[in-house]
Amino acid sequence: KGSVKIDLRPDLAPGHVERIKELAREGFYDGIVFHRVIDGFMAQVGCPQGTGMGGSSKPDLKAEFNAEPHVRGTCSMARTSAPNSANSQFFICFDDASFLNRQYTVWGQVSEGMDVIDQLAKGEPPRHPDKIVSMKVAADA
Repeated sequence: KGSVKIDLRPDLAPGHVERIKELAREGFYDGIVFHRVIDGFMAQVGCPQGTGMGGSSKPDLKAEFNAEPHVRGTCSMARTSAPNSANSQFFICFDDASFLNRQYTVWGQVSEGMDVIDQLAKGEPPRHPDKIVSMKVAADA
């Protein structure tokens, strides 16, 4: 469908940015499906089983909640009801989701390719989910 560029924000969430980079460098996200895509809200990815129940083998992250708002293109970590449970799953907001502010860790912003995110198959889970073909850290290129 196309390429997406995410600007990382280590100034907001250094631990989360480091985790995203670490997993991307290991190829963890390559081939993983967007398992939860809610029109007008967000697209979630990062579960190796594609169910939303899994994560990486790395320890969960300590919350780095910040004042950055959840708006169109915001990249934020998914978690359980426990604040310090983020691991590998993240979501990209389609629109304003200010009710999530200061409750989820914002770590990046889509700077190119939001039109690609808009085209993802919708559903919980989508019948024919789209996937991340390859996720790379641009600084390594």
